[in-house]
Amino acid sequence: MPKLSAFPKCYMDDLCVTKTMTLFGWIELAATLDVDGVEMYPGFFQSFEPDYLERIKRHLIKHNLEAPMMCASPDFTTPDEQERRAEIEREKLMIDVTAALGGTFCRVLSGQRRAEVSRADGVRWTVHSIESLFEHAASRGVVLIMENHYKDGYWRYPEFAQDLDIFLEIVNQIDSPWFGVNYDPSNAITAGQDPLDVLAAVKHRVVSMHASDRYLISGTIEDLKRQDGSMGYAKNLRHGVIGKGLNDYDKIFSTLHQEGFDGWISIEDGENGMDELRESVAFLRAKIAQHFT
Repeated sequence: MPKLSAFPKCYMDDLCVTKTMTLFGWIELAATLDVDGVEMYPGFFQSFEPDYLERIKRHLIKHNLEAPMMCASPDFTTPDEQERRAEIEREKLMIDVTAALGGTFCRVLSGQRRAEVSRADGVRWTVHSIESLFEHAASRGVVLIMENHYKDGYWRYPEFAQDLDIFLEIVNQIDSPWFGVNYDPSNAITAGQDPLDVLAAVKHRVVSMHASDRYLISGTIEDLKRQDGSMGYAKNLRHGVIGKGLNDYDKIFSTLHQEGFDGWISIEDGENGMDELRESVAFLRAKIAQHFT
């Protein structure tokens, strides 16, 4: 049976920018939800020192929560080789933090879609960078999960491997028990692709999932794809309560169940507050019970 974790979309700036909320405070809020864990993000942490991480772990245990996933955002498509090496080292640190908190999954990405980086170079750099992490990941018992990603909220450019064909070109070159796919149906929508087509292409490799729903408040998907230079998320894109957007969770969950999926589903929702997040939790609990039992 899949487990649910939550990601605090509505508190990202509070946790990462203004620091008006602490990770301890978010954990306490998450404990009021019907979830099994919380997904982490590097910007949530005040420090990566062992004593601080141990305090976070004890706080999780106190509130009966796990920290299964680290939503890391390595940028392996920077043209500067030294910067790519630094990104690899930062990802190793995130693997360490994931393990210290008892987690199993740490996200990897390709990087930002820079105009000066060719497809061939971006693919090669990404594959090489990910493969260079496997020995470290294996030593920590952490699986690297590559997401069909749209854009880190604090990146300038969208994901290099946003389109499915580039994503598959990378994923299909990587063969390791320490590597899998984190499927995000909403990100497929922002790439102008059918989430079910994306799932069909990667379903045998999905080991974790992001759950959200999205809708456009203006314009079209094509307008969204042209916004290459905007910081953060596109202004015409909104997260909504799961089950009320464009994703067909009956088909998604039935497909995953047929593949034997029993991993973590992390809720990336609640941009408009905890009430919407609670609605999404209730919806997903019902759908999990319907499709996985």
